[in-house]
Amino acid sequence: MDPVTAHNPASLLQLVERSAFVGFWRRDARRRTLYWSPQMARLHGAPDDYTPTFEAALSHYADEHRTELAARLRACEEQGETFDVEVQLQSLQGRRTWVRCVGQPVRDDAGAIVGSEGIVQEIAPAGYAEGTLLRHTVSMGGALGSGEAFVTVDKQGRISYANEQAQHLLAAGGEPLIGRKIWTFFQKRVRLGLEERFVQALERREALELEELDAQVAHWLELRGFPFGAGLALHLRDVSSRRRAQQHLTLLEGSIARLNDIVIITEAAPFRAPGPRIVFVNEAFERRTGYTRDEVIGHSPRLLQGPDTQRAQLDRIRSALEQWERVRVDLINYTKAGEPYWVDLDVSPVWDETRRLTHWVAVGRDITERKRDEEKIQYLAFYDPLTQLPNRQMLLDRLREAAGESGHPREGALMFIDLDNFKVLNDTLGHQKGDMLLQQVGRRLRNCVAKGDIVARLGGDEFVVLIENTPEKPLDPLTAARVVSQRILDALGEPYVLPGYLHHSTCSVGVTLFGKTASTSTELLKQADLAMYQAKAAGRNAVRFFDPEMQAVATENAALAADLRQAWRDNHLRVEYQPQVGMDGRMTGVEALLRWEHPTRGIVGPDQFIPTAEETSLIIPIGHWVLEAACAQLAVWAQRPDRAHLSIAVNVSVRQFRHPEFIDEVVSCVKRSGIRPEKLKLELTESLLADNLDATIAKMRNLKDMGVRLSVDDFGIGYSSLSYLKRLPIDELKIDRGFIKDILTDGNDAAIAGTIIGLCRNLGLEVIAEGVETEEQRAFLARQGCHRYQGYLFCRPLPLEQLEAFIEAAGAAPSLTPEPSSVES
Repeated sequence: MDPVTAHNPASLLQLVERSAFVGFWRRDARRRTLYWSPQMARLHGAPDDYTPTFEAALSHYADEHRTELAARLRACEEQGETFDVEVQLQSLQGRRTWVRCVGQPVRDDAGAIVGSEGIVQEIAPAGYAEGTLLRHTVSMGGALGSGEAFVTVDKQGRISYANEQAQHLLAAGGEPLIGRKIWTFFQKRVRLGLEERFVQALERREALELEELDAQVAHWLELRGFPFGAGLALHLRDVSSRRRAQQHLTLLEGSIARLNDIVIITEAAPFRAPGPRIVFVNEAFERRTGYTRDEVIGHSPRLLQGPDTQRAQLDRIRSALEQWERVRVDLINYTKAGEPYWVDLDVSPVWDETRRLTHWVAVGRDITERKRDEEKIQYLAFYDPLTQLPNRQMLLDRLREAAGESGHPREGALMFIDLDNFKVLNDTLGHQKGDMLLQQVGRRLRNCVAKGDIVARLGGDEFVVLIENTPEKPLDPLTAARVVSQRILDALGEPYVLPGYLHHSTCSVGVTLFGKTASTSTELLKQADLAMYQAKAAGRNAVRFFDPEMQAVATENAALAADLRQAWRDNHLRVEYQPQVGMDGRMTGVEALLRWEHPTRGIVGPDQFIPTAEETSLIIPIGHWVLEAACAQLAVWAQRPDRAHLSIAVNVSVRQFRHPEFIDEVVSCVKRSGIRPEKLKLELTESLLADNLDATIAKMRNLKDMGVRLSVDDFGIGYSSLSYLKRLPIDELKIDRGFIKDILTDGNDAAIAGTIIGLCRNLGLEVIAEGVETEEQRAFLARQGCHRYQGYLFCRPLPLEQLEAFIEAAGAAPSLTPEPSSVES
């Protein structure tokens, strides 16, 4: 249950009904207990009819938590504040366990506070990772406590758990550790600096590494910590003996051979290649690495390195040794058999009586098991064990960074996803099948996002997707959110195969964009959550944007995409053909143009629906259909001598061209129709040339090798570059209609058109002008050397039947009388 649940009175009872580890309570305005559930009594180790007073109930909680809980209860009943805290509960038998207390005010019809109610939830049995890892560390066996002191501290630095070794190391007199701040166990001269380091690590949620701290109990300690829930998990190690030993260490001292730690001694040569040679190793080295002493003496320590040995740590060692300084690192080494292991390596210089550097001594402790345990704890802290997705904590960390709470915000989108009617599945088929459904949902969501985006499970049936605009993955957040949210609706709307059952489900998605203005992770989650509830209110299986203006745009685009899918399914799209003519007025071919006449929208222009088809990937099947239709028509014309010379130009989108099966589709269409491939002309846009040019040219050469002709459409308005134009295996450039419209009145347009025509003449390419609407435009182009045209001067785009009639009526020379002035599509 999350804090949102606490605002829903019904949800508390629902949670109690389905959990044996959650108790429910209710009190009136005079703090009298009205209801105390049997589960509450059991949590307190009492009979089911146990109903304590207010004071008696508080006495069950640990001293360090009792005051805070009492204050939260008063604020709830006096100011109407809800609360959600984790505290320690002590049963009547003395058993202490961590519980989660959630409370809310009870109000009458007029809104006045008449009492309070809430739940007490035992955390550990529910398997929650956040805030309970300290209990998990105890249950993980001896791995974390095998001779090593271990404590956890909360966000104020107070000790919340300590194992037996920690008790012995920090408090020899037996005084309790729980509740005391960790830095109070060290000498005053280091205490202030230690407190500052802890506060910094807790605020920034970063690892902590402190060496040789002077403790109050007169020994030296090493301390290492890592983020853990809202606080830190700390390993403590008594290094007093090592400190004393290093002060007196001499070459080949007899005790070295008997150390349990790995010991390597090398000559004092420079660290650069070939580096210092090994002159001594102890028996612990031989046992752990599998190398014998004779196999390594005289060789470089590099023989212990492998593919995962950290370059950064090796650089630290090199830098320190060049300065004759001691250095300590955690390093991955390899045994003779190639098995990796972790070693806590401490490298120190050794001098003789004259202060001359004689050797390097490296003392290493095998910490492989500790590292594995740390990885387990990290996984429990940041991943959901059911779906293997990041959990709330990891999501919040990433969201805070993306939103720029510490500076440098990035643009992106946050999506809140809630499964529709999930409770029905749990109630009818059971929680086991519900868990299976959640696992399938997690896998489908991962497939909907790009690498680097995050999909997290907040709890229950709630998921969140975070997509970011980064230098490695630039994107327009609104466009990306539209595309990804539609993918999510489609993917989660597909049937789920559960054992013995085919389940149908949908989801509701709320989206908020960020990065334009300052925001926090909390605000963004609330916005996305609110938008999700708006999607629920709209009937479920829907997407809603938090911003009203963006919502209007997104709704219109979603409606257009839905209409386009329906039009494709119902065969409401059609192909029209616009003639292309030569200098003598004879028709040389046609361009195939896609048209959509919507029953209510009317004629929808290609500039409106083609981008939507691109975003939804509908352009792939639609483009293939147009290609099939063009090849089939060429096959029909090939049987008629008066039509056999005609070609058909087909527009190819960027997404269609880059599809891995595009070349195979063209080959299949040409072979199946039996046409002459040179009669098929593919028109490519300049945007195709914006990136990955070498791969694009390779594909174009494949098409050229099979005989298909290639044209660059709308030339001059995109990514034109003479440096690559000469590399393209093309046959034709098509002058964009934007330059033709004002060619007689705009000197710049006239100059650009003339330049393109001259360029084609010099490169041996054909040139055709589109958008020719007047005889004066045609005559000007002819004088410049362009003798092939397309436009309303000759004919508007026509359905196939009308095109055939036009060809029959015009004969060998189509009419040059312009159609009524209109903007060509």
